[in-house]
Amino acid sequence: MKRLSIEERLGTDKFLVDDELPHITLDKNICNTCADKPCVKACPAGLYVLQGNEVSFDYVGCLECGTCRVVCIPKGLKWEYPRSTFGIEYRFG
Repeated sequence: MKRLSIEERLGTDKFLVDDELPHITLDKNICNTCADKPCVKACPAGLYVLQGNEVSFDYVGCLECGTCRVVCIPKGLKWEYPRSTFGIEYRFG
């Protein structure tokens, strides 16, 4: 049996995105004052991207692991669980 790469494993997961109510929102004012921006390095899905000195985030594809919530020292993000039936559905693959 072939061993799957991380990208192939993530491709087997199903994401149901809640366009009306994102489960993670960033406070750009707080994020801009953060010198280290650990969320960019820590997110296993690579959803935090540094563009110049500003962090952009796309919650589509979020693994809901909570890593960003733990590493964000100035608390520039608001993290909540997605509403019922939304979010990631892990599949074995």
